[in-house]
Amino acid sequence: MTNADQEQRGGGKKSSHDVMTFAIAAARLASDLRCGDVKLLDVRDVSQICDVILIASGTSDRQMRSVADELETLGKGAGYQRFRATSDALDTWIVVDFVEVVVHLFEPGRRDYYDLETLWSDAEEVDFARPEASGQQADASTAE
Repeated sequence: MTNADQEQRGGGKKSSHDVMTFAIAAARLASDLRCGDVKLLDVRDVSQICDVILIASGTSDRQMRSVADELETLGKGAGYQRFRATSDALDTWIVVDFVEVVVHLFEPGRRDYYDLETLWSDAEEVDFARPEASGQQADASTAE
C-alpha cells in the first residue's frame, strides 16, 4: 500500500511498532470482553492491504457489536480512526477496518465456514498474552 493510499484510507503511515502495539491492545481487549479463540496475525509479508489481522469469535450478535464499539473507542484513543465497519445481515460476521489493523468478529459457525486462518496460513501468529507479573507467580506458589 502506498503512502497516498494510506492517507486516503485514514491518515499517514504509522510505524510498525505503533501498529503492533495497537493490534496487541485490541486483541487483549477482545479477549477481556469474552471473545473466544482470539488470533492475531502479522500479514505484513503476505498482504498489501493491511499489516495485522485480528480474528475472534463472539458469543452473540449483541456481544460482537459491543466488542466492535469498544474496539472503535480504543482505536480513537490510540489515534486509529475506524475507516469502515460492516457486517452481514445477521451480524454473524462484523469487520472493523482501522486501515493497518483489520478486525474480524465472527459467530463460531460462520468463522469455521470462512476459515480465514487457513487463508492467511502464511502469516505469523502474534503472541498477545500479558506477561505474568513476578509477584503473581510467587503468590500462586505460596498458596499451595
